[in-house]
This record gives sequence, C-alpha cells and structure tokens, in this order.
Amino acid sequence: MFSLEIVTLARLLVDEARERSLRIVTAESCTGGLVAGAICQVAGASDVFERGFVTYSNRAKQELLGIPGDLIADLGAVSEPVARMMAEGALENSNAHVAVAITGVAGPGGGTPMKPVGTVHIATARTNHGLQHRQEFFELDERIEIQLASVQSALEMLRDRMT
Repeated sequence: MFSLEIVTLARLLVDEARERSLRIVTAESCTGGLVAGAICQVAGASDVFERGFVTYSNRAKQELLGIPGDLIADLGAVSEPVARMMAEGALENSNAHVAVAITGVAGPGGGTPMKPVGTVHIATARTNHGLQHRQEFFELDERIEIQLASVQSALEMLRDRMT
C-alpha cells in the first residue's frame, strides 16, 4: 500500500527514534491512521511507537485530545490552531515524547473556497521543544493520493523533530 519512499521514511524515523530513546504518538483525522500504519509496518516499531489517535470526528477531537468545541466551531477542524492542539493533546494523553497531528480535506467533497480539497494542516510537538506547523495544499485527483502525500509530509516533519 505504501510507496517505497514512505516505507523508507518510516524505517529511518523508527531507527532515529530508537537511537534517541524517543517514543512517538500520532493524532490523525483525514489520514485515518495511515501515519500510524506506515510506522507500524516497520519491524521493531513497537520499540518507539507509543499509540495513535484516529480522531476523525470533531467529537473525538474534543473527547480524546481535549480540543475545545468552540475552537472547532469558530475556526473549523481544518485549521492551524486545531492541528497544533491535536499534537499537544496527543502528547498530553500518552507517554510519548514526540507527536504528529494531521487534519485536512482529503475529498472528493467537503472543500470550500477557503479550504479547498487538498488543504492539510500538520503539526508536530516534542516535549520541551515546542510546536511546529506546516500547511500543505496537495493538488491531486484522488483522495488516497492526498492522504498518502499527507503521510509522507508528516513522516518528514517527524524526522525533523528527532534532532
């Protein structure tokens, strides 16, 4: 299912996390657990993968990650503040050291002029190292292509947080 590039990134991520004794947590919406799946495809991922949250619904984001409902209502689930809070909430609700969170519009429907299909927010958080955010726009035709491009970007961001 995953491209060689995604598998290679996941393998490097697992190796680097193991070398640094870091545990990883994911919080995913539009990717539905694909980042966790890519990481867990690597033999030995259990050494570093702590858990994954698939918070597809707004209610799940609120209940599992502590995202305020009024924030989602005001800005929408696909926003930088929500992505950042998802990453923070994943860290707070796990025993991990580094988190990645993804929220976006994978399509084919659900897009708006302000947040068209392909809009994705990715945030990473690391204990005592703060937060980082990236907004992506993937102009791709298929839902799975947007999801896999998001997975690749998330793995790249996680690798950057290892140093």
